[in-house]
Amino acid sequence: MKTQQSRSDDGLTAVVPATAPQQVVKRRRKPLTWDKVSFFAVFLGLPLAIYLLFVIWPFVQAFGYSLTDWSGFSPTQNFIGLENYAKIFTDDIFMKAMGNNILLVIFLPIITIILSLVLASLVTVGGSSKGQIKGLRNSSFYRVVSFFPYTIPAIAIGIMWGQIYDPSGGLLNGILTGLGFDQFKDFAWLGDKNTAMIATMFVIVWGFVGFYMVLFVAGIKGIPAELFEAARIDGAGRFRTAVSITIPLIRDNIQTAYIYMGILALDAFVYMAALNSGGGPDNSTLVMAQQLFFTAFSKGQFGLASAMGVVLAVATLIFSGLVFLVNRLTGGDKDVSL
Repeated sequence: MKTQQSRSDDGLTAVVPATAPQQVVKRRRKPLTWDKVSFFAVFLGLPLAIYLLFVIWPFVQAFGYSLTDWSGFSPTQNFIGLENYAKIFTDDIFMKAMGNNILLVIFLPIITIILSLVLASLVTVGGSSKGQIKGLRNSSFYRVVSFFPYTIPAIAIGIMWGQIYDPSGGLLNGILTGLGFDQFKDFAWLGDKNTAMIATMFVIVWGFVGFYMVLFVAGIKGIPAELFEAARIDGAGRFRTAVSITIPLIRDNIQTAYIYMGILALDAFVYMAALNSGGGPDNSTLVMAQQLFFTAFSKGQFGLASAMGVVLAVATLIFSGLVFLVNRLTGGDKDVSL
């Protein structure tokens, strides 16, 4: 050990240890044990293998089929390159279906999320402005009623609303006629190109607004009540409280809801097939998934249908990426302290 001498004022000399130079301590990797290997294999390797087998590999197969003229029922598959993609992007019907999907992506998530946020705020913090922070009276009943449509299968919802929209004996026209609106006596809601898409969108919103309301209720319940009380003391109204407190603190829930509603809007096959199996008047409700189904199983062009499926998958990925990008650019990646 190195030492150094130190002399004091009284002439005494002391020997003290010198300061040892700092040494960089290298961390040694712990050897792999059977427990670690088995943990990685079960909780990482197995899910990854399942994901690759049932998600990635079918997509790769679909892309491979999209480069052929496969009919779906013959063993021969002639490679034709990107010819199928050239066909679908010059097909007026498919482009019409893509336009309908874009319309759904723009309006469905916005309408559903706004309505869900309003309902969630009412049943959690929208009660009396005096006393304890609480929701409307009988808010539990409203939650159950709002969530009930989500428990019904989509095909059942489509069939039910198809009967409600029926021009001859439908419930909607019967109610409107009974209220004195005789112009709706035989009005075809799903048979008019001006109202078919609007009527269909209403059905989808009706089926999902309750589910996302419950999702937002769970997020709002996690916000400390002191924040709402402080906003009330400062004189903030319900709208200001929602914009300044509720929405920023449940931003992740809103982003998740927007992505899922966007994916639904890019598909929407079940609702469209149940309400207007032929694509509606002048293809006003036709979506890409419907056109894919017609092309594959009615025309026997599985190669072309696979190309449509690839385009639909890529559109879904682009939409999700845009949502994450917008959320990041607007400060969604920053932690909001309570």
